[in-house]
Parts: sequence; C-alpha cells; structure tokens
Amino acid sequence: MKNTEVVGSKFIIQTANENHLHYAERICAEMEESAKKRGTGIAKRSPVYIMEKMVEGKAIIATTDTGEWVGFCYIETWEHGKFVANSGLIVHPDFRNSGMAKAIKMKAFELSRQKYPDAKIIGITTSLPVMKINSDLGYEPVTFSELPADDAFWKGCASCVNYDVLTRTGRKHCLCTGMMYDPEDKKPAATPTSGSETATESHTWDFLKESSLYERWMRIKQRILLRREERAKKKNAGAVLVH
Repeated sequence: MKNTEVVGSKFIIQTANENHLHYAERICAEMEESAKKRGTGIAKRSPVYIMEKMVEGKAIIATTDTGEWVGFCYIETWEHGKFVANSGLIVHPDFRNSGMAKAIKMKAFELSRQKYPDAKIIGITTSLPVMKINSDLGYEPVTFSELPADDAFWKGCASCVNYDVLTRTGRKHCLCTGMMYDPEDKKPAATPTSGSETATESHTWDFLKESSLYERWMRIKQRILLRREERAKKKNAGAVLVH
C-alpha cells in the first residue's frame, strides 16, 4: 500500500504521522459535534489518544494540498489482533458529499489489511452510507455475538444515546448493525467444480438490493426497542411508587 495518495489535484490521503499532531484537537472537536448532530454517540477520544494513533502509524488523514484538514480515521485492535476496527471516521463539513469518506475508509481498510492480514475487520454503525462503503469493501452484516467479547470494545459505545438499549439486551440488540470482513471467507474454494460458486460468491450481500429492506427493518427495530424502553421506565416508576 502506498503511504500517500493524491486524489485529483487537491486532496492528499496518507498514513498519519508526527507531522499531523497539530490536527488532533480539531479532529476530536469535529467528532463530538458530528455525534451531537446525528443524535447518536461515538467513542469519545482525547487529542492525546488521536496523537498516539498518528505516531503509531495507525491512522489515515486527508488534507488539501495547502494543508487544510479534510478527514480522518484510525485503527483499533481487539483480542490480540484477532479483530480490527476502522474507527472514528470523520470528514470536515466543508468536504462532505465529495467522496472523501469512501476514499479515507478505503485507505484505512488497506492499512488494516497490510498490518493485520489475518484479522477480521469489524464495525458497528447506523449509517447507511457507511454500510454502503463497508459493503463495497466486502463487509457483511453479522450478529453482535460474532463481534469481540472484550468489555473494552463495548465500552466504546458508552457515549452513545442508545447505550442503555445495548446493555439492557445483554449486548444482543441495538439500533446499530454489526458488519465484518473475514479474510477467511474471501479465500476461493480449493477445488470448485465447474459452474459452482465459491463460498464468497454464494454469500455476497447485495447492499443495493437489500438496503431498502434494511431501512424498513431499522424503523421496525427502533419502534420495538423504544416500546421496550417505555415499558421498562413504567415498570421502574411503579417499583419506586411501591417503595
């Protein structure tokens, strides 16, 4: 993987390093502001944490050719490198809807595959655009039970407004969708017969075909979870009155 890539004549996407440390505070502030606007949460990270990722060579940053910050994403590992997550994807508001999110995500994916070729690359999101990008990269939806059991992984969800839904369901359900790229699934079958599909081909998730169904399911899922939450609140309120 090339460490630096010039997109058109204006944008530069590269593996972050010590020269980019001064962007850390701005990146953290934009992450927090973006989460507030979406009404969902992301793992809150300090500028120091972002700086550490830059120094370790575990982050992707996009800038203009004049040095203006455009976007960012970093890599986290879980269970001794068994799982890798491309986290904290953020694009400056002035550069959204320009294809930069996909370009940064693809570069982070390449970096993950380079550093951890045998790892399963995972993510959880409520964003359909992010799901589309993930789908294009070979991710497929998975149940939460297939994601890391490490408490530290799920602690990253603590700042999300839906965290109580996740905890009350024992980490089995939430409004997010889990996605995974498993390198083992992408290996071709050893001796495929003529005309037969490989394991990868037979299980490919057609995002464009199924996204409308997913949106409908998300609306249903949200209504169900909100109803459960209301019932739980009423039950707790009743218990307080009894005491």
